[in-house]
Amino acid sequence: MGKVLAVDDSEPMRKMVGLVLGSAGFEVTLAQNGADALEKLRAEDFDLLVTDINMPVMHGIDLIQHARRLHEELPILALTTEGQEAMRKRGQDAGANGWVQKPFKPVQFLEVIRQLVSHT
Repeated sequence: MGKVLAVDDSEPMRKMVGLVLGSAGFEVTLAQNGADALEKLRAEDFDLLVTDINMPVMHGIDLIQHARRLHEELPILALTTEGQEAMRKRGQDAGANGWVQKPFKPVQFLEVIRQLVSHT
């Protein structure tokens, strides 16, 4: 189905996202922070980036900006507990194509993922 890079500083969340995406047929690479994710983005091509927003080492908004510069067409989904409209706007302005709030329902999460991947 496609290669997804999923970034979250929470190990349980990383594992859950990996499980949900893997069970749907995606090839998943996990990263624990933005710096780790940037290394992976520079080393290989992905069909989608899913990232948390509030992370140590590198904030998710910064990661989105860097990822957008590296891969102009890469779909980017923010997956976060952050629900404030101002933060959503910052994410969109940085280059995020979608926003899913945690906790999420796997079916709805996969629906958003499939929409983003199908538009590439």
